[in-house]
Amino acid sequence: MSLHDDRKEYRANSLSDEAKSADPVALFSEWLESYRQTGVADATAFALSTVSSDGHPDARIVLLKALEQGRMQFFTHYTSKKGRDLAANPFAHALFFWPSQERQVRVFGPVSRVDSAWSTEYFNSRPAESRRGAIASDQSAPIESRAALDGQFQALQATPDAALQRPEGWGGYALEIQRIEFWQGRPSRMHDRLVFTKQDAAWHVQRLQP
Repeated sequence: MSLHDDRKEYRANSLSDEAKSADPVALFSEWLESYRQTGVADATAFALSTVSSDGHPDARIVLLKALEQGRMQFFTHYTSKKGRDLAANPFAHALFFWPSQERQVRVFGPVSRVDSAWSTEYFNSRPAESRRGAIASDQSAPIESRAALDGQFQALQATPDAALQRPEGWGGYALEIQRIEFWQGRPSRMHDRLVFTKQDAAWHVQRLQP
């Protein structure tokens, strides 16, 4: 199998110097909504990268559930691999890739837990079967078989929907945007790259070479 000739020319859009004066959070929201309007499944998905206590990086796909005051929110188990990484090293990188629009956004910043009341409110808004799944699974922990995992889930079927409570070890995180880079594919690999970095509550922007 040869991968040498797997390539395309990027021609969908451009990112002019006028964008340097934009609010990067507003620009991200605009790009995200544009991608959502394409109707693609899981438009809010992104790769979340963390670093463990021994310095090993890890990445996985999660869903963006809110963007408020420059903070990107997602939900997971605090005892999961990502949760343990964030406890040891509370910084993360988020990568959004929107191929149909030939766009990529990279975000970096510190991560903290959201308010427990908001975690509970969001948990209660989820479908009952999703709540059962969150309760049944000790995310990232080993288990002997699929049958054992299914058994943990089935054991919750007798619990009324209204009685499904958020586990203490499940909740939200917020990644505060300190650096965000917008990438727009362009012909001849002369891509547009604008990176915004927050310094003393102000945004500083640079154009980077591709």
